[in-house]
Amino acid sequence: MSDIGYLDGKVPTGPIDEKWTSHKFNMKLVNPANKRRYDIIVVGTGLAGASAAASLGELGYNVKVFTFHDSPRRAHSIAAQGGINAAKNYKNDGDSVYRLFYDTVKGGDFRAREGNVYRLAEVSVDIIDQCAGQGVPFAREYSGLLDNRSFGGAQVSRTFYARGQTGQQLLLGAYQALARQIRAGSCTLYNRTEMLDLVVKDGTARGIVVRDLLTGEVTSHSAHAVVLATGGYGNVFYLSTNAKGSNTTATWRAHKRGALYANPCYTQIHPTCIPASDDFQSKLTLMSESLRNDGRIWVPKNPADTRSPDQIPEADRDYYLERRYPAFGNLVPRDVASRNAKTQIDEGRGVGPMKNGVYLDFGDAINRVGPQVIKERYDNLFEMYERITDEDPYKVPMRIYPAVHYTMGGLWVDYNLMSNIPGLYVLGEANFSDHGANRLGASALMQGLADGYFVLPYTIGDYLAGMLGEKPLDTSDPAFKQSEAEISDQVKRLLSSRGKQTVDQLYRKMGVDVVWAKCGMARNAAGLEQAISDIRAIRDEFWSDINITDQSQTMNQSLEKAMRVSDFIDLAELMCKDALHREESCGGHFREEYQTPDGEALRNDDQFAYVGAWQWTGESGQQKLHKEELAFENVKLAQRSYK
Repeated sequence: MSDIGYLDGKVPTGPIDEKWTSHKFNMKLVNPANKRRYDIIVVGTGLAGASAAASLGELGYNVKVFTFHDSPRRAHSIAAQGGINAAKNYKNDGDSVYRLFYDTVKGGDFRAREGNVYRLAEVSVDIIDQCAGQGVPFAREYSGLLDNRSFGGAQVSRTFYARGQTGQQLLLGAYQALARQIRAGSCTLYNRTEMLDLVVKDGTARGIVVRDLLTGEVTSHSAHAVVLATGGYGNVFYLSTNAKGSNTTATWRAHKRGALYANPCYTQIHPTCIPASDDFQSKLTLMSESLRNDGRIWVPKNPADTRSPDQIPEADRDYYLERRYPAFGNLVPRDVASRNAKTQIDEGRGVGPMKNGVYLDFGDAINRVGPQVIKERYDNLFEMYERITDEDPYKVPMRIYPAVHYTMGGLWVDYNLMSNIPGLYVLGEANFSDHGANRLGASALMQGLADGYFVLPYTIGDYLAGMLGEKPLDTSDPAFKQSEAEISDQVKRLLSSRGKQTVDQLYRKMGVDVVWAKCGMARNAAGLEQAISDIRAIRDEFWSDINITDQSQTMNQSLEKAMRVSDFIDLAELMCKDALHREESCGGHFREEYQTPDGEALRNDDQFAYVGAWQWTGESGQQKLHKEELAFENVKLAQRSYK
């Protein structure tokens, strides 16, 4: 284990509104004619990965792009519905770059790095111009100007959207830019190929080892720099709104090669998801936060009230968010809305067949603006809801309940988006950098495209400029061969398993019964200690008692799942370890022992105003903690209030 030493975020000095501009000027550049001499690997083709690969290819670098999907368009970014934030102030309602910066730091409960967040707000205005230029069909007002709507944690309208398909349209824009570079020859696409290891030699990232998901072949690829844009780890809970294929393997394997994992306990629970309909469900469905613009959230005041929602009069309804948070109402941040929904259900006021939801009611909005306007805003979301539940939200309220949606934790990166391993960059949800302990709605798409289009193309050049004339490490090097052998050994070990339990049985047991139950919306010391013990027992069961019925060395989805679940098990233990050590409540990390008298998150700024970055020491659960202290020079630390 190498000594990390002081954890330096490398945030430039100077006024916050000048940091990024001065940093761009001070960074080293690569001559356009020299860019073709550099090889860069990009893993992941969602918004962050596709935009980064397209931008780097356009600049002239030789880019290898890897995705385990059959097409980059399958990336989970395509599932994002509601919108993307940008401080354009088109509504003339008081928005600005500084206000977006402030709302994001406050929304993250003061656990994010100020310099990174300000840069994100600063480049947000360029993202909209870039995407509109690509032809992304943003919604427009009658005049033809781009429209905006509101999202949680803000009192201005700054969210640009394409009905309920914003992620899909943005990804198609990034994908077409990537496809152009593939055709031009600057980018080479490897689809149906999964990264299984990061190769590090002499402390520097040198390449990756991958497995072809169709043939089973394990091969190595080298480059001057490696970029991970592989998304978050929400599927550690088994039930989430993430695509079932979303996993943590790329980032976790990088962690085991020395990359620090930061704030893994910061996970986001989205308040507007369709409740589970039975105990056998394997996937949850998101209903966009944009619905909270027009929908009002309520429960019956009387827990025993069994009337149909349209038969319950106003006097018998509790619009609890409007009652508790009059200034923000139904547009409080996600962590606040989710905890309040949990409280209502825990107290017996849940609705629906399983009493596991609250109502999201559009009756007032339909009466105010008419069903046609609501249809124009949310028709595809209403249609999706009706297909899943067989209930018409134009006639009866939606039923919603919080579900895992996003992870604010991830690999630690500095201001340049480089991890503590030189040459390894991490973008989008795969890193920890911008959202603190809670992400505001419509900010994930903003971060992914900011990192890929406007940050990495500058910062990676500063690193590569010092490598002019160097060739990538040859894939015949022992560092690559050793990694290939380790992966082949793991595959053989899994395929030789002849136990009695399926991977899914243990996966669900860990994700639902342990991680969600004890490290979900609410946590406490006793529960977390028990969770760590349970996860260790499940790990033992996994390696001694699973049965992979498909013994094929080639296309084998059972094997793929087993490898991913083995990484989830190790990550789950670190999540609980991180949550146990952080003796405070902040954002999505809610420790029941640390709350205000009225049930809000109670931070401990004196002891925990830092990024907790964990270093692999050779054994799961034995990671070493490193701290990056957070300095707040522009936003005053204060107890969050949305009342």
